[in-house]
Amino acid sequence: MSTIFDRILDGELPCHRVFENDHVLAFMDIAPISAGHTLVIPKERKARLHELSDDAAAELGRALPRIARAVCKVSGSEDYNVLQNNGAPAHQAVFHVHFHIIPRPTANVGLGIDWNPIEAPDPAEYAEKLRAAIAEDAA
Repeated sequence: MSTIFDRILDGELPCHRVFENDHVLAFMDIAPISAGHTLVIPKERKARLHELSDDAAAELGRALPRIARAVCKVSGSEDYNVLQNNGAPAHQAVFHVHFHIIPRPTANVGLGIDWNPIEAPDPAEYAEKLRAAIAEDAA
């Protein structure tokens, strides 16, 4: 199923581009929550971050700081959030990997976050399971 970002990449819908190379496109959010709210997407069409190829992820990693510096310079805000959601329960609305760079000029403008800590499983045991999963993925 085609997403709005697929349609932008295909040239079917316009956007206000701020950065583009062979692997990444960045453009202004059409429903910003602060001035300068920018979206950064890979041109590789995957719904969730863990589905991206290592190369596509690396290209995003190279582009994000550069775009964040520009957002800070132009918005005049040193403070910002980088938001990336995976799946509907995690508030993903467009099922194409994307990062929001959201300037936070004041405490009342930008992204608000409620942090609700839980009683987590044993961190040492969980860390061991994660290390094993990462090793398995690398093999």
